[in-house]
Amino acid sequence: MWDLFVSGAPLAFRVDTFMMMSIGVLLGILVGALPGFTTTMALAILLPLSFFVDPLVGIPFLLAVTKGGIFGGSIPAILVSIPGTGASMATTFDGPALTKKGHSRKAMEMALFASAFGDTASSILTLFLIGPIALIAVKFGPPELAAIILLSLVVITASASGVFIKGLVMLVLGLFFGLIGQDPLGGVARFTFDFFPLRSGIPLLPMLIGVFALPEVFEAVERKGAALVAKAPGREGQRLTLAEFKRCFRTILRSTGIGAAIGAIPGMGQVIAAMVGYSAAKNASDHPETFGKGELEGVAAPEAANNAVNAPTLVPLLTLGIPGDNLTAILLGAFVANGLRPGPQLFEEQGPLVFGILVAMVVANVLFLVIGYLTIPFFARIVTIRKSLLLPLTVLFALTGAYAYQSNEFDLFILVFFGILGYVAKKLRFDVSPMVMGFILGPVFEYALGQTLSMSQGAFLHFIFVDRPIASVVLVATPVVTYLLWRRSANLRREQAARADAEK
Repeated sequence: MWDLFVSGAPLAFRVDTFMMMSIGVLLGILVGALPGFTTTMALAILLPLSFFVDPLVGIPFLLAVTKGGIFGGSIPAILVSIPGTGASMATTFDGPALTKKGHSRKAMEMALFASAFGDTASSILTLFLIGPIALIAVKFGPPELAAIILLSLVVITASASGVFIKGLVMLVLGLFFGLIGQDPLGGVARFTFDFFPLRSGIPLLPMLIGVFALPEVFEAVERKGAALVAKAPGREGQRLTLAEFKRCFRTILRSTGIGAAIGAIPGMGQVIAAMVGYSAAKNASDHPETFGKGELEGVAAPEAANNAVNAPTLVPLLTLGIPGDNLTAILLGAFVANGLRPGPQLFEEQGPLVFGILVAMVVANVLFLVIGYLTIPFFARIVTIRKSLLLPLTVLFALTGAYAYQSNEFDLFILVFFGILGYVAKKLRFDVSPMVMGFILGPVFEYALGQTLSMSQGAFLHFIFVDRPIASVVLVATPVVTYLLWRRSANLRREQAARADAEK
């Protein structure tokens, strides 16, 4: 792996890569600073841009969008108590209180520095650990892969927002959509109704753009695209001092570790990491009574945690082909569109390219810190832009991106269908994450399971629990881990609901 790193690292230091990452950071912060325009939506809309450039340019561009978007959501969370992204929900506990005290500038700078530190530290950790993990993943066969995918699907469903049964319904729906097309083992057409465009299955990228981008457009139209605040709060107060940053550094370190650990678990994501990071900081504080009343650590903790999630989510994606959340599901689409299939063989086939992308991910954090610091005054006023000015561009990018993937008119119908489905699901409080993961991982799971059944030669239980100990351990652990994660996420939702009721 060291040879792959040495040969791949210099590939990241290209002028066009730096330029596209800089643009990605700017676009990410812009979208994150607009309440209601999520990072996931931005990534889905900008995904087609990665088709027309080298993977060493396009994929780092999307990673930079993610970094900028997660931080950008903290700006309206601090200024107007409206999280720009779900990952910034916990930042609203102390950010607005700091703004009321005249310290909005200090709060935004703390959010930036904590975000940059958490993201950089977890990116470096990922860079050094992903090689050994990939070596282990290469040893996995179909039984181990099937067991891990099953665990991931159930964990994602248990960790989804909302009621567990709703997540299960969406998972089954996603698995059904994944069955449409040809059987990966026998090549038999299924659920196509003799409609030729469906013989190759539902195209991934139009589906992703539709389910993540169009529901936001429909909701904005429903609200008539009004601005969320009438006046920009401004960038008030003094700068963050070194002493204040040092005081919060232990909290930032703790939250970075929490975010990195949660990021490596499929289905958890930034929202849970931010809430856990905030709770841990409050519990460990010598003055917990100041939290919720304008405590800088209350901004540093969730922002370091939610950004530390970004890099570790790439570990299951690159080594096993399992996206850890919605953002990495879209990144999977970018890899596939560029002819790269994440999984155990990726490092053997494209090792230098993968390490080049990972090194670019680390470099992007430097750009993120510099650009974020210089542009905070500008983006602090973005919250007043009317959505109606941006909706036509959003729709145009969605339609163009869906069509550009295969130049197929049928993809536009797929885009609209999943856009409507995503909108209906959102109105009924169904999380679309299990559906997307089921759609992506369902065919891979089916193929791995079919190979496992063939290898077992009719003695499936004996084969799994005697001959494949890793697969058996994963299968036994699945219900236990699922229950623990579901209980933890349910407790976090109850705490969040109780906090919201208390604020009313």
